[in-house]
Amino acid sequence: MSKHGLVGITRHTAMDLGDKNIRVNAICPGAIVTGMTMDFNEAPEFVQTGAIKRWDQADEIAKVALFLASDLSSYVTGVALPVDGGWTAH
Repeated sequence: MSKHGLVGITRHTAMDLGDKNIRVNAICPGAIVTGMTMDFNEAPEFVQTGAIKRWDQADEIAKVALFLASDLSSYVTGVALPVDGGWTAH
């Protein structure tokens, strides 16, 4: 429920602030390789079931954040963008 709430707040806030030219978006990452998850990310039971059969790297999430913060996404607002290797498409 909390994830759905975040999506709702993102969309609602984007509608409220759009006339002020403020963009509001959410990044929805999948499983990310970190020091804590390193041992799990290659175990068969934890392998990502999306289109790309691996976990996200932190820099891949950062690149999406940079895109959303840049002028390249100047007309993008109210989006909850999955960055999960296709897991939500599965």
